[in-house]
Amino acid sequence: VVETGAAGGVMVTASHNPAAYNGFKICGAGAVPVGEASGLREIERLAGEAASEPRAPAAPAPGEVSVRDVAESYAAQALSIARPQKRHRIVVDAGNGMAAAGLEPVLEFLDLDVIRLFYEPDGRFPNHPADPLRAENLVDLQRTVVAEGADLGVAFDGDADRAVFVDEHGEVVSADLATGLLATAQLRQHPGGLVLFDLRSSWATGEAIRAAGGDAQICRVGHSFVKAHMRESGAVFAGELSGHYYFRFANGLIADDAVAAVVCLLAVLDEGQTLSERVAPLRRYFATGELNREVADPQALIEEVAAEHRDAPEVSRLDGLLVRYDDWWFNLRPSNTEPVLRLNLEARSAARMAEERDRLLARIDRASG
Repeated sequence: VVETGAAGGVMVTASHNPAAYNGFKICGAGAVPVGEASGLREIERLAGEAASEPRAPAAPAPGEVSVRDVAESYAAQALSIARPQKRHRIVVDAGNGMAAAGLEPVLEFLDLDVIRLFYEPDGRFPNHPADPLRAENLVDLQRTVVAEGADLGVAFDGDADRAVFVDEHGEVVSADLATGLLATAQLRQHPGGLVLFDLRSSWATGEAIRAAGGDAQICRVGHSFVKAHMRESGAVFAGELSGHYYFRFANGLIADDAVAAVVCLLAVLDEGQTLSERVAPLRRYFATGELNREVADPQALIEEVAAEHRDAPEVSRLDGLLVRYDDWWFNLRPSNTEPVLRLNLEARSAARMAEERDRLLARIDRASG
């Protein structure tokens, strides 16, 4: 959209969901996302009106259809983030999604030994769902990384806008810690720059950004919110716990690009340490990961929990409920699509994490009956 100067773009995708969830991901000029608050409801209204008409009104003038191969320019854009110089051995699990289409033109310029898993696009997803956030979908990748002696592994979702990394031991690197590593690399190009990370991220993420000389700031969850925040604040990079990594490209584009994230991480490995060695200093806190519970009225429960923690040192309503104490914190957020409450919690000790996790889950379970 940016390269061609188009007025907008549409991607047909189910993202990390099964094929039955296929829909449109829409952006406007400049690749600015179109979300519920920025035009999607209006599109829904217009589509409903058109569906009720026996025949859609004709356009004032016919449009044109053209085909353009953007593989070369896309590769140049991804490689503008970093240019790894050393040879690495990596395993790529494309999950039978679209990752190969964007990754292969980039790999042509890199000195890599690549082991490819489930590369053929197949909307039936015959090997495993293209959702790298679920542990069971990473088993093949983890096994292959260890068996092949690879330096790292990466799993993509269906439309390749999110990535999950595993280290040379097959250990998953959570996306918030990966954000800390990638931010450190980006701050070498943009000293003192602002880096955003979603409010579910570890304390270690912000600490890594500040240690690299950056300005660390939390943001709301969701690609449209993150991109808007980047545009408004001038942030140079952002990351989400969902495996989305956002870059500010030279042409002005702000986009989540999992292929660019792979390129950036390979450049980090050029510095000599293994991925596990790079991540180890960031694994100093104890997190639950995201826990989901079905609740009849998520928002009502959030308000009740907020009242119970009103005297906490820090309370934020930026996205759901974020409560921070000196030795632990938690975030409760309602799902946008189902009656589910999502809990993320972290503490300075495993015992404290388990204690507060169990207490909050019991509180949620009582409310859900």
